[in-house]
Amino acid sequence: MPEESKPADAKPAPQDNLVISRHAVRIGGQEVSYTVTCGTIVLKEESEKEGSSEGEKPKASVFFIAYTRDDVPDRSRRPVTFSFNGGPGSSSVWLHLGVLGPRRVLMDDDGNPTPPPYRLVDNEHSLLDVSDLVFIDPVGTGYSRMVPGEKTKEYHGYRRDVEGVGEFIRLYTSRYGRWTSPKFLIGESYGTTRAAGLSGHLQERHGMYLNGIMLVSSILDFATARFAPGHDLPHVLFLPTYAATAWYHEKLPPDLQKRPLRAFLDEVEAFAGGEYLRALFQGSALPEAEREGVLEKLSRYTGLSREYLEQTNLRVGIYRFCKELLRSERKTVGRLDSRFTGHDRDAAGENSEYDPSYATIQGPYTATFNQYVREELGFESDLPYEVLTGLYQNWSYKEYENQYLNVAETLRKAMNLNPYLKVFVGSGYYDLATPYFATDYTFAHLGLEPHLQANLQTRYYEAGHMMYVHRASLEQMKHDLAAFMAAAAPGATTSGPGARGKGKPRPKAKP
Repeated sequence: MPEESKPADAKPAPQDNLVISRHAVRIGGQEVSYTVTCGTIVLKEESEKEGSSEGEKPKASVFFIAYTRDDVPDRSRRPVTFSFNGGPGSSSVWLHLGVLGPRRVLMDDDGNPTPPPYRLVDNEHSLLDVSDLVFIDPVGTGYSRMVPGEKTKEYHGYRRDVEGVGEFIRLYTSRYGRWTSPKFLIGESYGTTRAAGLSGHLQERHGMYLNGIMLVSSILDFATARFAPGHDLPHVLFLPTYAATAWYHEKLPPDLQKRPLRAFLDEVEAFAGGEYLRALFQGSALPEAEREGVLEKLSRYTGLSREYLEQTNLRVGIYRFCKELLRSERKTVGRLDSRFTGHDRDAAGENSEYDPSYATIQGPYTATFNQYVREELGFESDLPYEVLTGLYQNWSYKEYENQYLNVAETLRKAMNLNPYLKVFVGSGYYDLATPYFATDYTFAHLGLEPHLQANLQTRYYEAGHMMYVHRASLEQMKHDLAAFMAAAAPGATTSGPGARGKGKPRPKAKP
């Protein structure tokens, strides 16, 4: 039969757009040669119309950057790690250029940027020596977009986001022959929500069982971090991070200020989960004598005045704390990393104008990535690379209507189905976006059987949400992640024999 004619104005079907380049980096004293595959893959869905001849319909174009080590003769034994950040609405740039990838943003040891223009340096702490890496930008972030004619918001919700990222992982795994490789996910912030959702989706939809999931700055149960009248749980769970922040900025009484941070936090956690929790539970029935005792300790632990705490009825929301702690110095503290401070026009205001910890990293990561992807990787696009968008403002949680999103249950079930699944949990003491004590609470209530508790590993860092901007935390995190992966995939091969090689210069990539 003759081929059906197409309308004259028919647009060509969207195509994959990939660029391959080769590079080398020194990691832990070892020269590692690697190949980068960078570009977009078109996601397609089968038509749901009965009897339809449309076949697979293009839905979205997903941007990714994959790093594969060259000296590996057997990919089936080489781990592959899929990485993404959160938001919702964040690209994968933070984990990519902050901790995992072979290049990282140059910052000082505390995480402060150099004056612009910014630059990248080789990342001697990259995870590429032990695992291939695939960085995924969910639809609406980075260069990932819906194809023309499709609804731009279709993937902007919990369920469809998990399905879209899951479909990309399935497609990549099939095309690049990684079904029998040890497989890991690593997510940060809302990316941990996505990772927990994928732990169930990949198993139940595609039969893809994972070796491990690495959760950086976790938020699995949204009830732990949503301040609302009558909901006291976040006040309890944020308190230790308030205390750590006050300790860092030296706003505590001398006897507390001289104590080591971890020992001090042990005391605060005991108060938060005991006396403070009981006081909040009683509400207006709290006896006056007990109220006075709680006020005294709250003031000691947070650096806030008794008068202010009295006015807040013992309950200080995150944004009030960020504004109040250093108000006398006309400063605010950061939400993502409370070590950082900023200045507002109005020092008497209720909320901060901006997050000083995000302002610190936004410029360096944005500029260096845009230069890197064109100059070193050879991928060209005139679209704006969406580093962090406001998708979270209209993100759909319709499956959890009239309740808080909680994917901890999804993760628990996935670990039951796959008892070999290991989970790494990394938290920063100065993270006010996803406080470490809230994460501890979530995993303490996961409901795992005792024999699966050993599959959980928790580590803490003296930094914030992106703890890896702190040099000492970056070094420790690389050690922790590599050790976790080795334990989760004990038979894995990180490289071939004689892997040291001579190395190669970093050429400018060519299409």
